[in-house]
Amino acid sequence: MRLLRACRAGCSLTEMASPARSSAAADAPLVRVPDFFIVGAPKTGTTSLHRTLRAHPQIYMPTLKEPRYLADDMRPRAEHAEEARELEYPDTMDDYLALFADATPEQRAGEASAFYLWSQTAAASIAELQPAARIIATLREPASFLRSLHLMFLWWGVETETDLGKAIALEPARRQGRSVPRQSHRPQLLNYSEHVRFVEQLRRYDARFAPEQKLVLIYDDFQRDNEGTVREVLRFIGADEQLPIDVKNVNVTRRTVRSHRARRLMYALSHGRGPVARSTQAAARALSTPRLRGRAARVLLGRAARSEPPPADDGVMLELRRRFKPEVIALSEYLDRDLVSLWGYEDVD
Repeated sequence: MRLLRACRAGCSLTEMASPARSSAAADAPLVRVPDFFIVGAPKTGTTSLHRTLRAHPQIYMPTLKEPRYLADDMRPRAEHAEEARELEYPDTMDDYLALFADATPEQRAGEASAFYLWSQTAAASIAELQPAARIIATLREPASFLRSLHLMFLWWGVETETDLGKAIALEPARRQGRSVPRQSHRPQLLNYSEHVRFVEQLRRYDARFAPEQKLVLIYDDFQRDNEGTVREVLRFIGADEQLPIDVKNVNVTRRTVRSHRARRLMYALSHGRGPVARSTQAAARALSTPRLRGRAARVLLGRAARSEPPPADDGVMLELRRRFKPEVIALSEYLDRDLVSLWGYEDVD
């Protein structure tokens, strides 16, 4: 367990931990730092793992999944910064560390931000904050992973191109700031192919953490044996694996947007914007937090905004498998495990 002095004036992680702190900083209260991090990838069971671990008496994880604070390259566009604050995402180091304030000394504290694996800065920030951190990453077959990620972005309303192949083809334009949906608060995430640089992503953590501090899981194993995988994670982070486990299954994204107009309406209502939102402000005040208001909006408009997704386009999925076969081969060598066979890439040419 690591403790740091709270930072009251925007100081850096290094300044927080430095023995040469000012007397004012030295008088600040000690705060809890996370012991482990679930770093991603998204759509690989991280939500299920987060909810399951939270129920373990020896583990403390904040209700907020995806704090994202330690990924500088996950900052939203300036025009969306206020929305992030309204949704109670941490904006300062004090805000971030406050998420773990209720952890007892006997508990292992952790957080789950599924885009930390994608981030080019998160590994360094985690190591600076907690050099002894345990890192947990979960990976998934690239084509199904990207399809699920695309569906999630559609559901969030940050993607408007409903065709996965066309969305991926937009990457060059989007890197130049073109063809970016207005509600895309983090347009850098729409560069889909960058999410599948698994070996490169893992090596960023290799550079900061010892081998015994990293655990790489495969989504297929988690699907096949939820409880066994959770017990493996418990052993890894130093919690009692013999206690009863109630696995919180969360379905992979199986919904998409039926109406972008309804989705935008839901977004506006959940953020208190637009004429419809203003007309319901009195009722919304009865809900104490922006997060509760967002949940209410999703209940009211969710059915209008979602439907079952269309079946995967076989041509697009085959092209993705061809494109990312070299990554699967490289990952197999990196993990010393035959993912080519597990994920059915033997006959992909």
